[in-house]
Amino acid sequence: MTSFSEFHAHIYFGSGTKDTAKDLMNNITDNFSLEVGTFHEKPVGPHPCWSFQVKFDTKMFGIFVPWLLGNRNRLTVFIHACTGDNLLDHTENVCWLGQVHELNLEIFN
Repeated sequence: MTSFSEFHAHIYFGSGTKDTAKDLMNNITDNFSLEVGTFHEKPVGPHPCWSFQVKFDTKMFGIFVPWLLGNRNRLTVFIHACTGDNLLDHTENVCWLGQVHELNLEIFN
């Protein structure tokens, strides 16, 4: 059985949901001691939408992911494990909250 120690949650948004995403980002920083990344108003890496990233560990998975499920305000959240294999982590070791998006996996080749 594979065990994971770190995860990233990428919260997707666009010009019409920017304020909702900013509110969620602030809500996360107010409620959790997690590393929250840059608020990208452009697609970054394999992500097809604007996004910001939250890093969390296995201990926080059972707390943070259910909280996100209830507080994402219809924003899509892409969650993946961090094993060092970027392609596998963005294709197999994933879960989605909301709409599934196609990622730009070419960057991993």
